[in-house]
Amino acid sequence: MAAVIAWAALRVTRRVTGAAVRLQVRGVSGVPGGDEVFKAQQAAPGGAAPTIFSRIIDKSIPADILYEDQQCLVFRDVAPQAPVHLLVIPKKPIPRISQAEEQDKQLLGHLLLVAAQTAKAEGLGDGYRLVINDGKLGAQSVYHLHLHILGGRQLQWPPG
Repeated sequence: MAAVIAWAALRVTRRVTGAAVRLQVRGVSGVPGGDEVFKAQQAAPGGAAPTIFSRIIDKSIPADILYEDQQCLVFRDVAPQAPVHLLVIPKKPIPRISQAEEQDKQLLGHLLLVAAQTAKAEGLGDGYRLVINDGKLGAQSVYHLHLHILGGRQLQWPPG
């Protein structure tokens, strides 16, 4: 019975990118402790395996990229939690914000400026939220530093 309920709670959408078609399965948003928390609990906090973000950087996985420079790129989240949900990722593989080092100061500032410029370009002049999840309890599901830009609607407080 639980499997039937779980299946009923899933939405399957097709995303076509060029000639490639892939299925994306995601849970119903708004479920307390939903998919992202589950993914974070299961995520490996490090290791030699490439992350989905490193594969987007090397273009082995398609993404809707809005901006790219020598240090970072910005793309649309495939499971948006707001009408506008973008991700800003550094090309340098920093697993967690808590593992950033003194030499990363310039890069971290650059990520924030790129986030602000991209939010403006996306029409988020009335406001938006920047989120960085760190570690399991922070619901980090991909261990490659990333900033979420969320906007396009009134966001609630507290966030979670």
